[in-house]
Parts: sequence; structure tokens; C-alpha cells
Amino acid sequence: MTAPDIEDLLRELAPQVLGALVRRYGHFDACEEATQEALLAAALQWPGDLPNSPRGWLITVASRRLIDLLRADQSRSRREQTVAQWTLPEQWVAPPADARLGEGGHSDDHYSDDTLVLLFLCCHPALSAASQIALTLRAVGGLTTGEIARAFLVPEATMTRRITRAKQAIRASGAAFALPPGDAQAERLAAVLHVLYLIFTEGYAATSGPSLLRPDLSAEAIRLTRVLQRLVPHDSEVAGLLAMMLLTEARAAARTDEYNSLVPLAEQDRSLYRSDLVAEGVALITEALPRGATGPYQLQAAIAAIHAESPSAAETDWAQIAALYALLLQIADNPVVALNHAVAVAMSEGPTVGLDLLTRLEAGKRVVSDHRLPAVRAHMLELTGDRDGARRCYLAAAARALGPAQQRYLLSRAARLQD
Repeated sequence: MTAPDIEDLLRELAPQVLGALVRRYGHFDACEEATQEALLAAALQWPGDLPNSPRGWLITVASRRLIDLLRADQSRSRREQTVAQWTLPEQWVAPPADARLGEGGHSDDHYSDDTLVLLFLCCHPALSAASQIALTLRAVGGLTTGEIARAFLVPEATMTRRITRAKQAIRASGAAFALPPGDAQAERLAAVLHVLYLIFTEGYAATSGPSLLRPDLSAEAIRLTRVLQRLVPHDSEVAGLLAMMLLTEARAAARTDEYNSLVPLAEQDRSLYRSDLVAEGVALITEALPRGATGPYQLQAAIAAIHAESPSAAETDWAQIAALYALLLQIADNPVVALNHAVAVAMSEGPTVGLDLLTRLEAGKRVVSDHRLPAVRAHMLELTGDRDGARRCYLAAAARALGPAQQRYLLSRAARLQD
């Protein structure tokens, strides 16, 4: 088995191992640390000697490390009692090769349940969005703290503190390792979807760093969403989110040129779109839409499908896209959706109508500091023939943009319009 194959296997097994430990012992923070150490040990040992039962090996190593951690935190008298109580069952150490159940007497369905519980726990409402993202990537994604820090371009010490605070908040909340009851489960699933969406968005349009794209993050978001979709296969919004990610990711290769500069949608080489991802995304959203109430991720997937399947920018059904954004505004009214709706209206009904919508949006003062508002206005002014006004807006947008790749693109658009 190659190193990349082992890395994929470890990331698949990480939440299953952590879930098994937390379910059995509690102590989320200690179990998470023990799991990470087991994963690191496996990364070093498995390339030369892959065990017959990788999951059982990880659970055994992590459990032994957990006992060591708990020993260090307890008094001598309590330590002996705890170790005796938590001695590993024989079947965890060497599970039968032909066993129909997973390690430790758990079925594969049980491990799947544990992974879903972990996702809910990492997206606990007591945590900030940044902490939810970090803990999800660490506990469910199996990434090390260093990998997460590099992904979000912060010092490893900063990410260590963020993850530590997140685990402390989980412990202080007293949250049980179980699926939330009733309505709380639907609310927590919405939080999980939002976290996965944020990870993907940062990967697809990075807000910091030299590159526009962060393929490591977008790929991890897709992988985790695939895991979630297998856990709750009949949830239309989960399917919608996965479809949206796949359809959007399908266009990634066409979004930048050889200089890592942004290529706008109208100028993209659509032969670079990944047909396999387009086909998978379209199939997912086609199956999900008729199942029940239509949510925001399904609508975004439907919009992404139109873009991905259009032979060219000129042949795009902008009227349908505008109608879908109008529906999205009714259930998820936010400034970014309103901006995208204005663009679609401008493309279907003319830039003057789009500019009127922008003026109303600007009056609401919800996106005044965001670079996207002047960037969209610049595009619409350019369509009307107002080159000087468009250039000024592109420069204003560049001044507000956070990422160097976005700044370069906006400045190049402004320079192109200079007399």
C-alpha cells in the first residue's frame, strides 16, 4: 500500500477510532489526543508493515495511550482502580479475521453512528465557527494541528490554542456522546453543513494567502461531506451540499491561468471542466430535489448545475438562474446571495436593472465594506459602456480585497480599461 493510500485510510478510520474511544471511556479531549498519537504511529509503521486489522490496531494503540494519559492525571490509588476497570477486552486486541462485527463487538453501522455523533459534537453550539472548523478537521478529518494551521495560514501555536479551547468548551458544556434529541438534531445537522460549506468555500476562494484556490481544503470538505452523505443518505440538503461542491469543484481547473490569476466565468475554457464531477453532481441534485422541501444547498446546487452544463457563457440560462436566486433569497436572505441575484438579473434583463438592485442593496449597508459590491458594480458599468466608472470601481474593489490573487485580478481589470 502506497503512502497516499495509507493517508486516505487513516483519515477514513480517524473518526471511527475516536468515536469508539469516546463512547467507551468518555474524556473527549484525552481520547482525541490518544487517537492523534495512534494515527502518527501508524503513519510511521504501516508503510512497511500494514496490520491485518488497521482499525483494531489503531483502537488498541490509542486505548493504551489513553490509559497512559489518564494514569498521569490521577492519584496512585485511583490510578490502579481505573486501569483495572479499563483493561482492554481480549477481542479489541486481536479481533477474529472472519468476524462479522467490527472491532470490539461493534458493527460497521455502530462506527458510522459514532462518526455522525463526532460531527455533531465538533459543531456544538458552544463553539465559535472557527473552533467548529478546526475541531472538525482535527477529530473527524484526522488532520494534525500543523496541517490545519498551514491550511488556514496561522501559526501552529495559534491553532493549538484554538483546538484546546474548543475541547475545553466541549467538556465544560457537559455534552454527552450521543446524537442530539429531536429538533436539536436537525439544528446541529444544519451547523455541520455550514461548517463543511465554510471549509469548501475557503478552499475554492481563499480569503488569504497567495493562491486563489486551496485544493487541499476543498478536497477535504468534499471528502467529509461524502462521509456525511453516507451516514444520512436520505437527507436532501446533505445531498444538495455535496452536489454543489462537486459541480463547483468541476470548474476549478478553468478558474485560474498559468500565472495563478483569476479567469472570469465568461472567459473560462469549459473543456477543462471535469465531466465526471459534473455528472455526479447533476445526478445527486436531480435525485434530491423531488424528495421534499427544497433548501438553500439544493438551490445552490441547481444553480451550479446550470453553469456547469452550459456550453458557453452566452448560452447560459440566466433567467432560470435569476429565478433560482430569487427563491434562495426567500429562504436564505444574505448579502452574497443578493449580489449574485443582481448579477443574474443584469445578465438576463440588462445591466441597468442589475445596477438598480445594487443601489438598493448598498442602501441596506450590509455589504458596504466587502470588495464584491464594487467589483460587481464595475462589471455592470463595463456592460453599459461606462469604462471610467467601471475602472474606478475595480480599483475600489481591489483596495478592499483581502487575497493577493483577488487584488491582482481586480487591478488587471482596471488597467485594461485605462485610456
